[in-house]
Order: sequence, then C-alpha cells, then structure tokens
Amino acid sequence: MAMGALWRALVLAVLLVAATTVQRTDAQLVENFYASTCPNVEQIVTQAVQNKFDQTFVTVPATLRLFFHDCFVEGCDASVLIASPNGDAEKDAKDNISLAGDGFDTVIKAKQAVESACPGVVSCADVLALATRDVVNLAGGPLYSVELGRRDGLISRASRVAGNLPEPFFDLDQLVNMFAAHNLTLIDMIALSGAHTLGFSHCDRFSNRLYSFSPSSPVDPSLDPGYAQQLMDACPRNVDPSIAIDMDPITPRTFDNVYYQNLIAGKGLFTADQILFTESESQPTVRSFATNGAEFNAAFINAMTKMGRIGVKTGNDGEIRIDCSAFNS
Repeated sequence: MAMGALWRALVLAVLLVAATTVQRTDAQLVENFYASTCPNVEQIVTQAVQNKFDQTFVTVPATLRLFFHDCFVEGCDASVLIASPNGDAEKDAKDNISLAGDGFDTVIKAKQAVESACPGVVSCADVLALATRDVVNLAGGPLYSVELGRRDGLISRASRVAGNLPEPFFDLDQLVNMFAAHNLTLIDMIALSGAHTLGFSHCDRFSNRLYSFSPSSPVDPSLDPGYAQQLMDACPRNVDPSIAIDMDPITPRTFDNVYYQNLIAGKGLFTADQILFTESESQPTVRSFATNGAEFNAAFINAMTKMGRIGVKTGNDGEIRIDCSAFNS
C-alpha cells in the first residue's frame, strides 16, 4: 500500500474510533427515542400501570420508591430489579429489603405488555421510568414527559448498595452531599423528598425519635407533641417491625404539597424530613413549596428528569433485558 493510502487509512481508522467513542459517551436521552421502533410504548406502559393501580394503591409509592433506589445505585439501569438465587443482588441489600413487591410487579407486567408489542426493543430501565411518571399522575401529581433511551445494566450486587441511599437519620449536610454527588441541588433534594407525601414506613425507621432521641429528651423536640403521641400509639416499644405508618398523616394517598405543610407543623416522620424545615438553609424552600403547589410540581418534574439521567447506559453499553429480573446471559 502506498504511503498516502496508508496514511488515509490510518486517519479513517482514528476517526471511526473517535466517532464510536462520541456515540458511547455523548449519547443523550430523548423523549421520542422509540418513535420508530415502538411508537405506542407509553400508552402500553400507562395501561399496564393503570391495571395494577386498580388492584392496589401500593402500586404508587412502591414504584416511585423503586425508581429512586434504582437510580442512586449503579444509575438508572434497572439493576434493582435483578433477582439472584444466591440472595446477593441489589434488591437483597438491607436498605432494599423493604421495597414493596408491588413496585417490582408493576414494572414486570408493564415490560411483558411492551414485549408483546415490541420484542427486545424497550429497556426495563425505561419501563421503570415511564411507570414512575404514571403512578405519580394516578395519585394526583403532574403528568410530565420522560426522556428515554436507557439500557439495562449488567451489574447488580447487594454489596454496592450500602452508603449510596439516604438514611432517615441523615442531617442536612449528609443529604446535600449525597444528592450533590448525583448532580442534584438542594432544591432538587427538597423537591424529591416531597415523594414522602405518599407511601409508608416501618416503626423501627423512626422509633428513636419517640423513645431514645437524647439523654435529656427521649422524644425529639422538633416533633409536634400530638403527632408524637399518635406515633407512639401506633408504634409502642418492641412493636412488630412489620407494622407500617403513613409517611403523610394528612393526605397519604394524594400526591400534593401537604408534605411540606406537615414539616412546618412538626409532622415530618423522619429526622431527614423534619430537618428540611428546622435548618435555615432549606426552610425557605419548604415554606415556598408548602404554599405553592404549582411551584413544587415544577421543581419535582425538574428534579425527576435530572435524577432519571443518573449513570444511564446508552449506545452500546448494557443490554435490553427480555426479563427484567434476569440478565440476558
């Protein structure tokens, strides 16, 4: 081969490698990703979620929490859905044991419906993102557009969960730092915390605020006394750990801004909830969201969109799982 031809071949090879690299690293999610390959994917998922919602309201908080737990560990790649016969997958970690089965079932059924129409095309990660949007809307929350194009991850290990999810006892600095690690701001964190307007928690996740908060004050003084007594009645000492309490004592089945009104009234269930109001840095946003539901909805949509981009696999990364609970291989 002549020197000129060889040089051109080398340049072409470099350009091809560079193009491949750009495709892998700069690929972005888009709202109409499946326009030509599965144009009805959103309607299919919405119908499947509606069917599940008609069976049980738990579909809503379970799916919403599932999306959050997925994105904060390995990124939004459906790794939390993997089931391992050895009990060592992401879902088996201590922090994920309490994830309600209805969330997993919602995604599995929606994926099965999508597979019937568009086999091997839509990722479980995208189905989970769409299903999350739908459950928020079914509970009275805003309907928003979802960016798509995620691929399913190839790693799901229980050992990689610890330290990557916020704990109910976190202070504001711990919350801010954990969310900032995922390019989420203080306002994003406060808006995403508003998801606690739905769902429930178990007594052992907040019992320290009732019986052993500090040597001088067994009951957390930031708790409204009436609410504290209500919680103690529902969660006496040594209560069955399976007993569940609504996160929002006022409107537990409606996606609204009452969560923030509860914080102002001293009715945040977790320390990590109430701290949003007691700390001066976050209190103005809590007050604003409490009085302006539209502002909260807009901030929530923005934060959910940003969270949906965390650690996504696109292009040639990952795979399109056929069964959301198992890697293809």
